Amino acid sequence: MTETTNPAPPAADADWWRSAVVYQVYVRSFADADGDGVGDLRGIRERLPYLRDLGVDALWLTPFYTSPQVDAGYDVADYRDVDPLFGTLTDFDAMITDAHALGLRIIVDLVPNHTSSAHPWFQAALAAGPGSPERELYLFADGKGEHGELPPNDWESIFGGPAWTRLPDGQWYLHLFDPAQPDLNWRHPRVRAEFEGVLRFWLDRGVDGFRIDVAHGMIKAEGLPDVGFSSMTTGQRQSELLGKGRLPYFDQDEVHEIYRAWRPILDSYPGGRMAVAEAWAETPQRLARYIGPDELHQAFSFDFLDATWSADSFRKVIDTALAESTIVGAPTTWVLSNHDRQRHVTRYGDGEIGLRRARAAALLMLALPGCAYVYQGEELGLPEVLDLPDELRQDPAFLRTGESRDGCRVPIPWSGELAPYGFGPEGSELSWLPAPATWRALSVAAQTGVAGSTLELYRAALRIRHEHPALAGTTGGVTWLEGGPGMLAFSRTGGGTTLTCVVNISGAPALVEGYGRPLAASEDLTEQGSGHLLAVDAAAWFERR
Repeated sequence: MTETTNPAPPAADADWWRSAVVYQVYVRSFADADGDGVGDLRGIRERLPYLRDLGVDALWLTPFYTSPQVDAGYDVADYRDVDPLFGTLTDFDAMITDAHALGLRIIVDLVPNHTSSAHPWFQAALAAGPGSPERELYLFADGKGEHGELPPNDWESIFGGPAWTRLPDGQWYLHLFDPAQPDLNWRHPRVRAEFEGVLRFWLDRGVDGFRIDVAHGMIKAEGLPDVGFSSMTTGQRQSELLGKGRLPYFDQDEVHEIYRAWRPILDSYPGGRMAVAEAWAETPQRLARYIGPDELHQAFSFDFLDATWSADSFRKVIDTALAESTIVGAPTTWVLSNHDRQRHVTRYGDGEIGLRRARAAALLMLALPGCAYVYQGEELGLPEVLDLPDELRQDPAFLRTGESRDGCRVPIPWSGELAPYGFGPEGSELSWLPAPATWRALSVAAQTGVAGSTLELYRAALRIRHEHPALAGTTGGVTWLEGGPGMLAFSRTGGGTTLTCVVNISGAPALVEGYGRPLAASEDLTEQGSGHLLAVDAAAWFERR
């Protein structure tokens, strides 16, 4: 394992993250350079020019660390090395050097709530036995019942079933996810020191930021109290309370001490190193506590992802997010899809209707102030793959609940007439999940240069977002405009120009006038009198100087 220092891009803007468009790379499904059917770091490196030309500012890479891959790398066995499945540290260094040369920044996933059961710490804890110092690094506990045969409490795994597994020596250990992902004890100083070292390791290699997995989960309530209900007794899973109520294993006040210790580390490096939280809290006020000058820079706004296809739903979510942004002095983070959720083409109705709405939603998101996160393949209009054979699914949640996230993780299509559509090197037919035949028309090659394609829509919108003075502001609100029932319209002003975004969710074509000349549209606009006819489930940007 080699040590290196890989500096941030030259002339780095410390506030770059406030208005960035971040492209999420699901590493195993992006590009496969060695032909084994799994995406890798060399594959990402080879495709960096595509991402530069798309117009994004940064890449967020899902975990590529040493791992048994029980949960697609979110079960980490070594936080300071690359799993051979994805390459080597040398490959990482070469990739980040090339990314910086192209003006792209790199955000890496950090998984601090739990390790892999293959991590040396957990293996040592198993060998050491009950009461040992090694077990203090995790959450081991004696069971209830006459002989300790019952779990220590009623906590449930997010993946379904109990959150406790009993060992042959009689003790139980906590895993809020898969049994192969034991939870760490973040009240132990050695755990805190270890992750501060991990942060510095990757910052020294030049990473520009971290996405903190389960950022709300590291601290558990003292005494490990019961929730008070379980799916076994009520039919309601505890995970259904995420973002709606308090759970004793999530969003505890002490978790903020961790981030107050991390922020000075991030600030000690040049170039605006940042961190974004994947956090769930019962109120917007509690979620806002993760953000600030002494904690993290951003927290994902999943409410935008969860908005229904209606003007009222989007407006309520946008107003709430912008109000919170003003309170904490940090930018909003908009996201439509990610590796854990069904792709929004399918959520919005699938087929032609879902694609039309997804294209409109993209223009809506990219016109809003703040930071936008784009999940790989959404720029191609990819739908969820709903018919994967059960035997090919690898999501550990599928084995416990029958629910699977694999449908949004199918490798993206690059070129060609036959699957896997250029995912690997020429002649390679391997792909860890199969792509449907319909994707040949959605590949990068099939859409490049094609007027009206989803890829060219994203390219145009991202170019305008970067260049237009009205979209330069990163905080503050939008000016809502009256557009009639089912119409969503707002404007932003800057540099002597006004950009207006209009989304038609009314169910009928709508005449749009008075906002100036069109800059971009998700569907063709038809001139009508002094205005333009905007199709159903379409969005457009207009400019007035």
